[in-house]
Amino acid sequence: MPYRRLPNTDISRIRAMQTALKMSEGVPPFKLSFSIARHQELKFFFPEFNQAVRYQKETLERQTEKNKTHLECLKKARLYLSHFIQVLNFAIVRGELKEETRMFFELEDYDNRLPQLNNEKDVIDWGKKLIDGEQLRLSKALAPITNPTIARVKVHYEDYLRAHKSQKHLQETHNKALQKMSDLRTKADDIIVKIWNEIEEHFSNLPAEEKRKNAEKFGVVYVYRKNEKLSFVNLKLNEVIH
Repeated sequence: MPYRRLPNTDISRIRAMQTALKMSEGVPPFKLSFSIARHQELKFFFPEFNQAVRYQKETLERQTEKNKTHLECLKKARLYLSHFIQVLNFAIVRGELKEETRMFFELEDYDNRLPQLNNEKDVIDWGKKLIDGEQLRLSKALAPITNPTIARVKVHYEDYLRAHKSQKHLQETHNKALQKMSDLRTKADDIIVKIWNEIEEHFSNLPAEEKRKNAEKFGVVYVYRKNEKLSFVNLKLNEVIH
């Protein structure tokens, strides 16, 4: 005996609702295979669900598309920050700058080592420290660090901050779309279950196989278990042979 399988993807939910709506087109209310109330509920809900599915897909595509730019900006900012610190350290090793210079950048505990720049928070925090530190040095009429200058570092740092802010906004938008879809899926499943129950009830006076065939026209999905599917295929083959 095949069992009824409810939709478990958004595409299959859309297909189920579309089929029920299509089969009810032009049918007088009193001849519907499911209740008028359920038909009205489906008619108003389906466009909202369909639009929400498209919107969720669009938010994911925009996030994915912009993520490439975000990662490129992050890589460039990290590169310029590390180069600035390396140039600072080399100048101290050569005796062109004093050891105390590291204090402007909160680097006094790192000697000639680079601080961690592995994650985005590290890049954001150290970018601010380096920019603020060099601007303080310049305000004291001290010689600027060059190749790269802090101005060049700042350009790539701010490019990254803009990309980071944009990506966070896209992530939040996508997360909201996901949450809305989660709520709508619950409602969609409830509507589909009730419609399918009413359709099966409508054809309940028919023999089992005929009942299923009629229900399938309205989108109800039946699935044979593995052993049942083999038996069904063999039965059909025997019918063809004889």
